[in-house]
Amino acid sequence: MKKFAAVGLVAALFAVPAVAQAQAFVQAEAGLDVVSAEGESEANIGYGATVGYDMPLSGGMFVGVQATYADSETKRCARDAGEKICLEAGRDVAVLARLGTSLTEQSKLYVMGGYANARAEVNYYDDGVDGVAGVRSDLDGFRLGAGYQYDINDKFFVKAEYRYSNYQYDVSRHGAVIALGAKF
Repeated sequence: MKKFAAVGLVAALFAVPAVAQAQAFVQAEAGLDVVSAEGESEANIGYGATVGYDMPLSGGMFVGVQATYADSETKRCARDAGEKICLEAGRDVAVLARLGTSLTEQSKLYVMGGYANARAEVNYYDDGVDGVAGVRSDLDGFRLGAGYQYDINDKFFVKAEYRYSNYQYDVSRHGAVIALGAKF
């Protein structure tokens, strides 16, 4: 038992410098959102916010986690004699792990992957009746992506990311995001 305690203490001493250099961040993001279902695709603007935490590893590598909450303007509508039905991409949340490397003092390249959940909404509108009838469905899936981060200074950065999400019922999403963020 004492050997395990000694090994744990030594590991903790080596981990303290890395944790002291860990970096929390928050970012606002916007970009292209392309949603595909049943062979049909629609594209529009997506936007959201991400919070995360990166911890340096040896050799310029880093590992991190991030959580994203986003929304989209992507929808497809059909009209017929005063009635309209729309399929809309609703909110999108994701919790991801990141692994990357520093290219220079100011730039990072990384890959990410994890859980994603999207909301799809079907809304029915009738011009002769006030109100809307709608149905919501949450779709579970996974997200993979890659990104590039450039530090403007010690506190602020810009990012460009590509994100691919695959959900239940053969629904997928491609996203190209530009972000502006702050480190803490």
